[in-house]
Amino acid sequence: MSLTLRQLKYFVAAAELGQISQAAIQLAISQSAVTTAIRELEEIVGSPLFLRSASGVALTETGRGFLNHAYNILSSVDEALRMPSADGRESGRLLLAASYTVIGYFLPYHLQRLSQLYPNLDIQLHELNRNAIEEGLIAHRYDMAVLLTSNVVNPELAVEHFFGSPRRLWVPARHPLLARDTVTLEDVAHEPFIMLTVDEAAHTALRYWSETPFRPDVRLRTSSVEAVRSMVANGGGVAVLSDMVYRPWSLEGRRIETIQLKDPIPPMNVGLAWRKGADITGPMRAVRDYFRHAYAVPRGTDNLR
Repeated sequence: MSLTLRQLKYFVAAAELGQISQAAIQLAISQSAVTTAIRELEEIVGSPLFLRSASGVALTETGRGFLNHAYNILSSVDEALRMPSADGRESGRLLLAASYTVIGYFLPYHLQRLSQLYPNLDIQLHELNRNAIEEGLIAHRYDMAVLLTSNVVNPELAVEHFFGSPRRLWVPARHPLLARDTVTLEDVAHEPFIMLTVDEAAHTALRYWSETPFRPDVRLRTSSVEAVRSMVANGGGVAVLSDMVYRPWSLEGRRIETIQLKDPIPPMNVGLAWRKGADITGPMRAVRDYFRHAYAVPRGTDNLR
């Protein structure tokens, strides 16, 4: 078995965050993918890299030494994969719009990576809802946007998807549904439901509920992800939200579990949008190519030209 960059990226994320679940959320992949990559890496190294416990993972002595090598390898790859301008470094200003969920749970890590890769790139970030983002792109107020792409339908915009974050049922610890082999929306309909409204989450939820004969028993509508988290953790209801915003603990320190529903639930898609026919600047191309590399988007989907 040969070592891969994917294994190294997953290992570093788990080492930095101390939890497989948090690494999966940051990387926008499943927990099983992180676990498998780490197990493969441990087989290659021939020694455990983590000590596992109920609270998370901690590096072994071998793991601490290997982490330094992993940092060096990934740093060298990042350096080699930079997209330099004529003077060897991309520069300029990018007016980037983003929605609430994207800014809160997705962009900070990538902005930090972009600042390392392109220290002379000035990214000016603006938080807006989807309608304002679409209007701003068309009116030339923003160059690009990172947003939830599922509801973008304006024909004047080009959209490129990065990944889909699966939606699962959130329940408090020891909830009776955790003991079932399968859970459906029919089961959820009998539970008090907490409905998130920010970033058109309620609109999306009603869309997949409408494909069934059941309806959620909504007890609270809120624009706050943290309010949903606290309500679920304290037994106030259940919710269906994406892995990207999942955290296993509420602010009060109570545990939240997730369940994969049997019904087909659309993922929360994240991607880039820009005005069709726009003049593509160096900063726009640098950001586009960064995300393409990060999420292995095929180059054949290039709509920027």
